[in-house]
Amino acid sequence: MSYERRRFIKIAGTVGLLGTAGCLEDEGSGGDTTPEDEAEPGEGGERLSWHAGGTGGTYYPLSGDFKTIVDEETPHALQVQSTGASVENVGSLNSEDADFALIQNDIAYFALNGTGLEEFEGQAMENIRGVATLYPETIHIITQAGSGIEGVGDLGGRSINTGDLGSGTQVNALQILETAGVQNFDEQNTDFETAADQIRDGDVDAAFVVGGWPVGSVEELATTQDIGLVEVAGDLRGNLMNEAEWFAEDTVPSGTYEGIDEDVETVSVQAMIATHEAMDEGTVEEVTTAIFDNLDRISQKAEFISVDTAQDGMPIPLHPGAESYFN
Repeated sequence: MSYERRRFIKIAGTVGLLGTAGCLEDEGSGGDTTPEDEAEPGEGGERLSWHAGGTGGTYYPLSGDFKTIVDEETPHALQVQSTGASVENVGSLNSEDADFALIQNDIAYFALNGTGLEEFEGQAMENIRGVATLYPETIHIITQAGSGIEGVGDLGGRSINTGDLGSGTQVNALQILETAGVQNFDEQNTDFETAADQIRDGDVDAAFVVGGWPVGSVEELATTQDIGLVEVAGDLRGNLMNEAEWFAEDTVPSGTYEGIDEDVETVSVQAMIATHEAMDEGTVEEVTTAIFDNLDRISQKAEFISVDTAQDGMPIPLHPGAESYFN
């Protein structure tokens, strides 16, 4: 099936906007919580809804680290939910179904300003507020080793998994494919873990995965299947960064995944914590303080997350509670 990019973006925007009507649906492995792991709020505390991403990415385990810290260091209790990630999560924040969420910085900008995604036009989510940026989310384009796919331009006519419908991964994938001049391809849409299975089984030729390296589902795939990573480099990378200011240069170092023996140039966006303007200032400050005063207890992406870089690439206004902490 062949598609035009404008139709892709419209589909992605439509799915993301379901959250504004309170009709979000679980995608991939999202939507489940584990009640036996849920702490009860202490005196004066609240149960806070924290929307993460699919269990095969980085958002979910990182959110687990944050949950442990907040549950132990504040009177509040985080309830972490797996979701379809960024686009779904901004809808949850906009409708106030989520108190906090992890999202990509480009999606935060699109949502606040009512741009970028066709269906965001004229429907800005003006109540979205920033807390902190965290780490680079690297664009991975996965293939089987020996696929003959040397660059993004070779993906024309191929079967490509661009990520969950409405996810930030799908938005990034479509931006990259359009800039590379890839017009016609068969689009598949699933979570990261299913995409890895599709690569292993030869059901798709390539899959986009966006997450801080090493991404667990890609690591696992590389132990059972020889994989390749397609570079986003040269003129394509320069053009992407000129067209979309939220992209930054990035590199997957050699040895990150089994069988990848050379550095792979690519681009990244930034992962960030967001909330909404109706959240109590004191609560946001308590949660922010707990996380950033206990970064030594984080097991995911710890080498990137710091107080000093927590406002780098912040594309939206800070919540006053976060501003109180960082200022």
